[in-house]
Amino acid sequence: MKQLFDDVSFKCSKLVTKNYSTSFSLAVYMLSPSIRDAIYSIYGFVRFADEIVDSFHGFDKENLINDFEKEYYKAYELGISLNPILNSFQHTVKEYNITDDLIQAFLKSMKLDLIKSDYQTQSEYEDYIYGSADVVGLMCLKVFVKGNTKRYEQLKAEAMRLGSAFQKVNFLRDLKDDNLVLNRNYFPGVDLKSFDEKAKTAIIKEIDEDFKVAYQGIVKLPIEAKFGVYTAFVYYKKLLKKLENTPYYEIGNARIRVSNYTKAGLLAQSFVTYKLKLV
Repeated sequence: MKQLFDDVSFKCSKLVTKNYSTSFSLAVYMLSPSIRDAIYSIYGFVRFADEIVDSFHGFDKENLINDFEKEYYKAYELGISLNPILNSFQHTVKEYNITDDLIQAFLKSMKLDLIKSDYQTQSEYEDYIYGSADVVGLMCLKVFVKGNTKRYEQLKAEAMRLGSAFQKVNFLRDLKDDNLVLNRNYFPGVDLKSFDEKAKTAIIKEIDEDFKVAYQGIVKLPIEAKFGVYTAFVYYKKLLKKLENTPYYEIGNARIRVSNYTKAGLLAQSFVTYKLKLV
C-alpha cells in the first residue's frame, strides 16, 4: 500500500505543476514519461517554498519556511512524509543523487526574500540567482542524466546558465510586482524609478548571453530530456523577445505574457525543429 501512497504523492506534485505553471507543465509533458514524475516533484518542492515567501501574507512566513525545511529533512530521514509534496521530493532526491548543497542553496535564497529587498552588488545578485534558479536547473539535470556524475559535470555549467536565463526573464517580466507588491529589487542599480530603455537593453543582452551558452548544453542532453528542455528554452526566448519589443515604461506598468495561441505555435515549431534533428 505504500506504493499507492507514493503514486498519489507524485500525482499531487504533478497537480501543483499544472495549476501553477501551464508553460512549465507543457515542457515537462514533452519529457520522456520515465522522468516526468521526478521533475514534477522538484517543481512541487520549489514552488511551495517560493509560495511561502511570496504569497502567504498575513502568516508567519519565517516559521512556515523553517517548518517546511525541517519536515523535508524528517521525510528524507524516515523515507516518508504525510506531506505528499515532500514525500515525492525525498524519493527523487534519493533516486537521482541530488546533493544536499543544492537544496540548502535553494532554501537560503528563499529565506533571503524574507529579509532582503535590495540587491545592490553583482555578487549579491549572482548569489541569489544561483540559489533560486541555477540549483533548480542542476536538480533537474541530476534527473536528466539519471544521477551519472560524469555527465552531470559535463553539462553543469550550461544548466546553470539556463536556470539564470529563465530567472532573469522572470525578474524582467515581474519588475512591477517585485517592486510595488513585494518591495524587491533584484537587478543591481535598477528599480522602477531608474528603469529606462538603456537599462532594459543591458539586461536583455545579459540574458541573451546566458541563452547562447545554455543552448550548447541543450544539444548535448540525453534524448529523454532534450525535447522538453528545448520547448522551455523556445518559450522563454519568445518571452524575452516580447519584452525586448515592449517599451520600457510598459514593462514597468504591466506583466508581459505569451498567449496560449502563441505557445501552441511555439510547441509545433519546437517539434518540427527537434524531429529534423536541428537541435
